[in-house]
Amino acid sequence: MLVLSVVLLVVIAWLIGHALRQRYALARLSAAAPGSPADGPRVAIIVPARDESANIGACLAALLAQDYPRLAIVVVDDESTDDTAAIVRRLGTQDRRIVLMQSPPLPPGWTGKVNACAAGARAVADAAEWLCFVDADIRAQPALIASAIGAASREAIDLLTLAPRQELQSFAERLVLPCGFYLLSFSQNLARMQAADSDDAAATGQFMLIRRAAYEDVGGHAAVSRSIVEDIDLARLMKRRGHRVLMQDATALMSVRTYTGWATLWPGLARTLVDLLGGLTATLVTTAAGVTLAWAIVLIPAFDLAGCAAGTQNACLAAVPALVGAAAAFGLHLAGAAYFRIPLIYGLLFPLGYTAGAVIALDGLRRRTSGRVRWKGRIYR
Repeated sequence: MLVLSVVLLVVIAWLIGHALRQRYALARLSAAAPGSPADGPRVAIIVPARDESANIGACLAALLAQDYPRLAIVVVDDESTDDTAAIVRRLGTQDRRIVLMQSPPLPPGWTGKVNACAAGARAVADAAEWLCFVDADIRAQPALIASAIGAASREAIDLLTLAPRQELQSFAERLVLPCGFYLLSFSQNLARMQAADSDDAAATGQFMLIRRAAYEDVGGHAAVSRSIVEDIDLARLMKRRGHRVLMQDATALMSVRTYTGWATLWPGLARTLVDLLGGLTATLVTTAAGVTLAWAIVLIPAFDLAGCAAGTQNACLAAVPALVGAAAAFGLHLAGAAYFRIPLIYGLLFPLGYTAGAVIALDGLRRRTSGRVRWKGRIYR
């Protein structure tokens, strides 16, 4: 037991150190001072929206409140069956910066969001120097666009993607998503992914500001028409073609609530986890390791303490590194709960969070191996 306890402590110490390095791998986006220049580059914000009546109004209100003057907003309605189009149409009569367009019929082999983004980009092809793709569930502070344009211009970035602050409100979100972010931080090397000489790239489709010339150079969204994780694939493609791609921390300027409970979280994660974790084999290995370690953090100290109470040789000694490791792991997850602004009890439930995430990942593997991925009422092969 002593060897196992020491190994547990060493593994936990390494993972925490690695996670902390990931935490500081992203530069923080600096907020621009009020009063953007009137001659700044023109920006077209493209919002693909499918059944987003619960989000689109607040999203557009935040975009209309931006400090940036040279701004157009194109909402591409992707065959919504709710009031999304009606809400956009009403807001468009109040502010002419908002344009509503219908997504064209979905071509064979394309995914819906990619088709909508490509259509929006075509509609503003000659009207903007920058294309900004945002999801309907983002909430932006007034300085967001000006800050992003300023950073991209200063640092010669061709694709600037921003990590938002996550709003977690339901039990499912609070249980699973922090563990998911930790698992990604344990298994990825953001600093290496961000390096100019790396073929990999970090990206989130919730906010992607792209220089139009660079977008057209790689073929735009048409080049990733079959992708389930089009944001990452487009970022990788641009980077491999020599364009500068960078992710920054925008948690002070943008927030998002991606899911609203099990009904949206489960299919959403099942759709993307396999790609985020690096493929079928990597998903199996990573999730199995995550669940095993999460429960080991609880069970190994418990066995050591039980052995110590029973007088088992070396059990009391083994309990020391096991308890130190467990305390560090619980401390990390409690700190995560505080960071995500959720009740601290979720920091104690992390073994359940990793287990639920693993079950969702296995469901994602099942869907991939069956050749059918379902998302927002569509089935992709």
